[in-house]
Amino acid sequence: MKTDALVHFVLSGNRSLQHYAVLLARISLGVFFAISGGNKLFVPGQYKLMYETIFGAGIPFPHVMTYFVSSVELVCGCLLIIGLLSTLCCLALIIDMIVAITTVQLATITKTLSFIDWLDDLLYLPEVMYIIIFLWLISSGPGRLSIDHWIATRSGLLHGLSAGGPRPSPG
Repeated sequence: MKTDALVHFVLSGNRSLQHYAVLLARISLGVFFAISGGNKLFVPGQYKLMYETIFGAGIPFPHVMTYFVSSVELVCGCLLIIGLLSTLCCLALIIDMIVAITTVQLATITKTLSFIDWLDDLLYLPEVMYIIIFLWLISSGPGRLSIDHWIATRSGLLHGLSAGGPRPSPG
């Protein structure tokens, strides 16, 4: 019997552990982005570096965008930590990462590489991994240990869902 459970775990994972993985991913990324955004807003050297990066990338209104992007990272990071508006925060941070990749990071990849080597360098960028984790968090939800889950439970939204989606309302 234990062999069957081990084989099942190796082949299919363990759904009861998924909530801990979601919690760890959500809080880790939340802390990372809250610190990153906070440093860019409140540490003059970090603000200057962020401004120079945005200015160098040719993004319009670099002062405004430095404050905006840094604030998005700080606020969304804090909200991810507590699991509030998690999907919206993930979407905002995905956009932030796409802009970072397209305006700054792609320029760091050598243009003369073969496609496979270029793809390898692209996938090595941390921003790509953040996007993948954000997509996973959007599709899995913020987990049971989140304010989003608490709100959904209290408002009855979780009771009306089935595997196929929302149930039709009676009448």
